[in-house]
Amino acid sequence: MTDSSISDDPALTEILVTRDEIQDRVQVIAKQITEDYAGRTPLLIGVLKGGVIFAADLARAIDLPVELDFMAVSSYGSSTRNSGVVRIIKDLDGDIEGRDVIIIEDIVDSGLTLRYLRQTLLARNPASLEFCSLLVREEQQADLDDLVRYTGFRLPQVWVVGYGLDVGQRYRNLGDIWSYDTAAEH
Repeated sequence: MTDSSISDDPALTEILVTRDEIQDRVQVIAKQITEDYAGRTPLLIGVLKGGVIFAADLARAIDLPVELDFMAVSSYGSSTRNSGVVRIIKDLDGDIEGRDVIIIEDIVDSGLTLRYLRQTLLARNPASLEFCSLLVREEQQADLDDLVRYTGFRLPQVWVVGYGLDVGQRYRNLGDIWSYDTAAEH
């Protein structure tokens, strides 16, 4: 889907973060991670499916040897409402004991998934565990400042799609992050 064909979808209301802003922020976060983990090989864990594009771009921008693994967790299913229950759909392929781990998320909304992953992964004895999220809800920021070490952008409480984020598995391939009006779905 090209961005020009999207303008016909009334549910996509405005671009909140452009692809250029995203790429600039990815470079800033990658530089910070490179400095923070100098001399080490961090394990980046991308949270599927939404975090895959961000994780891939970030991994390429970090100027260190890194390793990648992925987890799939769900608290939404195919809905636009958080179910309140987090399920691991795909667990890690390898052991994280003694590793420097950075979880790469697309968005931290309520913090439910983040807190669940933190508790679950700390029980596996990593050397360190940090979180990196492309987006964090402004309303949640104060509660999550101590948990999310690397943040891309703070956004208001609107549904967003693009750059890995979806609604009903659609729009992940958009280069920009758009606000999405669920009432205008067709």
